[in-house]
Amino acid sequence: MADQMVRALCLSGGIRVLACSAAELAREVCSLQKTSATASIAMGRGLAGGALMGALLKSGQRIALKFEGNGPLRKLLVEADSDGSVCGCAGNPSAEIEPLDGKWNVAGLIGKAGFLTVSKDLGGGGTPYQGLVQLVSSEIGEDLAYYLTESEQIPSAVGLGAALDENGHISVCGGFLIQALPKADEAELEKIMGRLSTLPPLSSVLKEPGPEGLLREIFGDIPYTILERHALSFQCGCSREKVERALLTMGAEELADMQAQDNGAVVTCEFCRKTYDFDHESLELLITRAAGNSGS
Repeated sequence: MADQMVRALCLSGGIRVLACSAAELAREVCSLQKTSATASIAMGRGLAGGALMGALLKSGQRIALKFEGNGPLRKLLVEADSDGSVCGCAGNPSAEIEPLDGKWNVAGLIGKAGFLTVSKDLGGGGTPYQGLVQLVSSEIGEDLAYYLTESEQIPSAVGLGAALDENGHISVCGGFLIQALPKADEAELEKIMGRLSTLPPLSSVLKEPGPEGLLREIFGDIPYTILERHALSFQCGCSREKVERALLTMGAEELADMQAQDNGAVVTCEFCRKTYDFDHESLELLITRAAGNSGS
């Protein structure tokens, strides 16, 4: 079944739940990034978390999540649009670490000393919003819930899960995001939190095709309605124009050094691994533009 995001609301109107499945997306990204086993689990959780956070945005908006810790992974970066386009990369995707108590040690891979940076492009050409919180556990889901609760003042719970098949590829991936809205019913909230405390491992719940099974597990006998469904997919927003803009920020002098030393440049997108070649003449044009920008 294709990856999907589902948005639901309890009939009393006070509890919003988003649930997603993202196995195909995670497999594609992990293949591009050539992730180790534990890094694949971390990437799967991060991609599902990014998709859930993106689904909270309005049309045309974009979010970027950057987990930076003192572990061997160094950083985990996920970007997502409101329409379900998601991409991700890791600082050291081949990094590996031993399991802890029989479980994937994602927190150790990321490192518990560090920060989660959330950047939102709200459209309209304005300055992106940026929020920063310390990593509380480096389990990704808990850190996202902490950010939403502390920085955006919306009580939230986030659960993310991923599992590998016998070949080391992502077999299941997805998660949920629960938010208490201002008119939330306390009794319903207590019921849902109680169900979360007894929820089986997400990797097993997600084996049922589609995220609807996850919604049923969360809501139980609380009546709810599904508001929206949309597909999730890997989409990288890189382009030659964006790479040129990034090179221009280096300035004419540094571009000239690059031209003199290497007679050109090859830039590789960290998300999709596409390469952009800039020969001697291409760099000459960029140097001229950069010099003109600095002089204006």
